[in-house]
Amino acid sequence: MIEQIDIEDIKQIALSAGSAIMEIYKKDFTVEYKEDSSPLTEADKKSNEIICRALAELYPNIPIMSEENKQVDYETRKNWKYYWCIDPIDGTKEFIKKNDEFTVNIALIANHIPVLGVVYAPALHEIYYAKKGEGAFKNGQKMPLFLNSNPQESLTAVASKSHLSIQTQDFIDKIALTAKHIELSSKGSSLKLCMVAEGVADIYPRLAPTMEWDTAAAHAIVLESGKNVYIYDESITAAGYLTSNTFNLKCVLYNKENLLNPWFVVV
Repeated sequence: MIEQIDIEDIKQIALSAGSAIMEIYKKDFTVEYKEDSSPLTEADKKSNEIICRALAELYPNIPIMSEENKQVDYETRKNWKYYWCIDPIDGTKEFIKKNDEFTVNIALIANHIPVLGVVYAPALHEIYYAKKGEGAFKNGQKMPLFLNSNPQESLTAVASKSHLSIQTQDFIDKIALTAKHIELSSKGSSLKLCMVAEGVADIYPRLAPTMEWDTAAAHAIVLESGKNVYIYDESITAAGYLTSNTFNLKCVLYNKENLLNPWFVVV
């Protein structure tokens, strides 16, 4: 199935959604709130409409899961071998704040694992993308773009700009004990995972809630950059994640009955 999908088509869908988002971003817009109190804008709806329509036209046999669609019952979707996992705007809070750090996320999941992903940050003019076996790229450049050859000397951790939990801060404090110098960067949306894929950050701990569509597309990019998204295990020291090949770490999987992600560490 994945061989039949042209990632250039998926990139173009993300670019089209991003263009529509930016038209709304440049003007005043209203904000609604969903039942879970998360914000929703006209841009979320428009982006979702563009992405879902285009994917349904190109690949009518592949089901779609989107944050902004009614969720399919698990008894049905547990049988999906392939499906699209979409977040029309990841970082709606950043969109509302107009700080530019929001993304369009489109992923293809195969047997619980992301095998294709496009993350487009339209306000930043940055597009990350990957397809299994073909590498990961940022604006056409193969990733990782940077390599930290001495993490014991200097380390960069990235954390959420709007959702930094106490547990995540504690984890970062423990990481700080493993390197002579640590720099903490904050970023909105799935750009944090992409920073680890790119190599501008060494580790991204997320000890706070996220949903599958928040991470799926960027997870595919992380995988193709030679890295991974590991389930947080409190029995493993913070330093242990930086030498993850030493441990039997479990990876984050998709299309679970509960679409809430476990706490994770990207490294």
